[in-house]
Amino acid sequence: MAKRAQGPKKVKPATKAAEAAAAAAKPEKKPNQAPKKPKVADEIRLNKYISNSGACSRRDADIYIQSGNVKVNGIPVTEMGYMVKPGDTVNFDGAVLTPEKKEYILLNKPKNFTTALDEGNEYRNVLELVRGATNSKVAAVGRMDKNTTGLLLITNDTDMIRKFGLPNQKSSKIYQVSLDKNLKYEDLEKISGGVTIDNHRLAIEEISYIENEPKSEVGLKLKTSNIKVVRAIFEHFKYDVLRIDRVSFAGLTKKNLPRGNWRFLTDQEIINLKNIK
Repeated sequence: MAKRAQGPKKVKPATKAAEAAAAAAKPEKKPNQAPKKPKVADEIRLNKYISNSGACSRRDADIYIQSGNVKVNGIPVTEMGYMVKPGDTVNFDGAVLTPEKKEYILLNKPKNFTTALDEGNEYRNVLELVRGATNSKVAAVGRMDKNTTGLLLITNDTDMIRKFGLPNQKSSKIYQVSLDKNLKYEDLEKISGGVTIDNHRLAIEEISYIENEPKSEVGLKLKTSNIKVVRAIFEHFKYDVLRIDRVSFAGLTKKNLPRGNWRFLTDQEIINLKNIK
C-alpha cells in the first residue's frame, strides 16, 4: 500500500522562557546621545588654573567663579568645571593670572628663624633659607616659632597648605620635646591616654622616653602640626618646654638633611602627600 504523503512538520511555538532568552541576547538599542566633547590638549579646569597661580585654593576659587569675579578672555565665567584652553587670558578679581609650576621644598629648620611675617626684623623668616630654590611665591605649611626646629614643608600649592592646616588632618607627625625637668612616668602614662586641652580631647598616638637620653627628652607622635598644641600638652602637666624638634612630618624624615638645609620632594613623595586625606 502506498504511504500517505506527509506535509511539513508543524513548528512548536517558542516557550515564554525561550522568548525571554532570545530578547535578552539582542543588543539593546540606546537612545540617541550627544557626542562627547573632544578634550583639547593641555586644557585645565578653571578652578585648578586659579589655584595653580597661587591666588587661592580650588575651593575658594569656586566661590570667586560663582560670584562672577573671574573672566576668561574678558567674559565673566560662572560655569563650574569650565575648561581653560592654551592661550586663554584669565582675569581673577581684577588681576591677570599666570599659573605656576607647583614646587615642594622640605626644610630642616634651624633656631632663630620664624614662619611669621609680622615679627619685625628681630628674627629672620624661613623663606630666606630657600631663596634661590624657586621664583614662585611659596609659603610654609603651618607655623613654627623661632625656638622650634625640624621639618617644615614649603610650597606654592595652596590646596596642600590648606589641607595640612586643617585640625582634623590625619597624617602623623613626630616631635622630640626637651623639658625643663624629667617627665614623671605617671605623667607619661596620663598623656599616653589622651589629653583634654581647652575642652578638646586630643588623642596621642605614642609617647616615650628617648633611648640613652635623660628622661627630660621625650618623643611624641600625634596628628597635629600645631606646635602650640604640642607645647600645651606638657604645660598642662606643669612642665616648661625648652625645645621642640619635628623629626617626621606626614611620612617625611630628616634623613640626609642637615639642620638649615633643604631639598625638593621626589615625585613619589608628592604623590604620597596628595593621597593623604
